[in-house]
Amino acid sequence: MLMALGQFVFSLKTLAFQSLQRQTAWRHAQNSRVGARAASQFLGPGDDTITLPGVVLPEFGNRISLDELHTMADAGQPLALVDGTGRVYGQWVITDKTETGSHFTTLGQPKRIEFSLSLRRVDDNIVDSRTAPTP
Repeated sequence: MLMALGQFVFSLKTLAFQSLQRQTAWRHAQNSRVGARAASQFLGPGDDTITLPGVVLPEFGNRISLDELHTMADAGQPLALVDGTGRVYGQWVITDKTETGSHFTTLGQPKRIEFSLSLRRVDDNIVDSRTAPTP
């Protein structure tokens, strides 16, 4: 197992990505000041995204995994992301999926499909109204 997103397992038998690019941002607000540099205040974490590009060769595997990811993205539900070593990345949603087919058969089926899957971390600190403090 390379990684699991919810119940979907990325592996050589299902769908293998070729690289993992993670981009994390932190938010800082700035206020202008006369005669000095702008004051900066740390506001907390910003966007956290992961991009997983890869290639599927339908002759040697199947493209059903790409369709399954499409269905998962349509649901819009946050999914736990865990790598093969057991490291938990938190809750993520699928924000984008790109597929490019090439080397077509006479029936129009691609022999090679390049894909890219984009994920965005969502806040997994959900406040339960039953346990939230009352003002």
